[in-house]
Amino acid sequence: MLESAVETVGAGAPSANGDPDPLGLEPKATVLAKEDMLSGKLALKGPGQVLGSFSGQIECDGDLLIGPDAHVEADIRGHRITVSGLVRGNVIASNRLKITSSGRLEGDATVQALVVQEGGVHYGVIRVHPEGIPDTPPERMAQIPAQSTVVTLRPTPNAVGKVRKFWGEFF
Repeated sequence: MLESAVETVGAGAPSANGDPDPLGLEPKATVLAKEDMLSGKLALKGPGQVLGSFSGQIECDGDLLIGPDAHVEADIRGHRITVSGLVRGNVIASNRLKITSSGRLEGDATVQALVVQEGGVHYGVIRVHPEGIPDTPPERMAQIPAQSTVVTLRPTPNAVGKVRKFWGEFF
């Protein structure tokens, strides 16, 4: 007699073939694979990952990951952007820009929040707007000079001199 077993996969299964998803990708994430090369305008309506080479322009409504081996020469606009590879171009992150320890950004960035891990590299100007990114076009933002906060320091009295003077009266 032939015996067979059928395994039922429930709704909470990690993936279609039963193996856990090694990258933790959402099912509808757009991925440019490690060996892939693409040039042009990439418009993503959800999360995405660029693991290969890309040049042009990227717009992403969701979370965008630039992988550790990625080489991107593009202006990027997205919600939450994580740079683990090389990005040459300007970045606008409406929520957060994260540069990991292997990440390198060569270009200006306009962000609501910024995270740079130890070893992460940035060459350019970063404008942080905790209240939210203004509606000013990026071309105009580049023309607006960066504002700096000026702090006036008051000279503090020399405590050592006062002590010497005080003790000098006794000795």
